[in-house]
Amino acid sequence: MGLFTFIKDAGAKIFGGKTSKEKAAEVKAKDAAREAAEDREAEQQLRATLMRLDLEVENLGITIKDDMAKVTGKVASQEIREKVILVIGNSAGIATVDDDLEVEKKAPEAIFHTVENGDTLSKIAKKVYGNAMKYPVIFEANKPMLSDPDKIYPGQVLRIPNLD
Repeated sequence: MGLFTFIKDAGAKIFGGKTSKEKAAEVKAKDAAREAAEDREAEQQLRATLMRLDLEVENLGITIKDDMAKVTGKVASQEIREKVILVIGNSAGIATVDDDLEVEKKAPEAIFHTVENGDTLSKIAKKVYGNAMKYPVIFEANKPMLSDPDKIYPGQVLRIPNLD
C-alpha cells in the first residue's frame, strides 16, 4: 500500500471529458450567472419597495454589483433623493450607494446618522438639535421607511433634516 502521485489533468478524460480547470471555469461561469440573476431580482425588489413607499423616481435605474448599488433617475426634491438612497442603502447586502439622481427642487442636504446601540430618536434629537422633544422631526423625516419611532435598529441609517 502507498500513496501515488499523478498529474491531475494529464490522463484520460473519463469524467465527462473535462479537465478540473474546465470544470472550475464552468462552475465559475454558473456562479456569475446566478449572482447576476440574484442582483436583477434584488433590483426589482428595490424598485417595488420604492413604489410601495410612494418614492417616485422618473426613469429609475438601479444596478447592483457585489455590495454596491447605483441609482439613477430624476426626483422632485432633495428629501425624496435622500429617502431613495436610504431605502436602498438600508437593504441587506448593500454596503454602498452610488447616487446619480437629478433633483428638480434643490434644498439643503440632511445629514445621515447611523443608529448605534442604545440610540433612540429622542437621544439623537438631543445630540443633533439640543432638544430631545424634537424627535418627531426625525421620525417624520424618515417616513414611510419608519412606521414607529421606537422601531429603529443599530446600523440603520436615518435622515436628520436641517431645521432651518
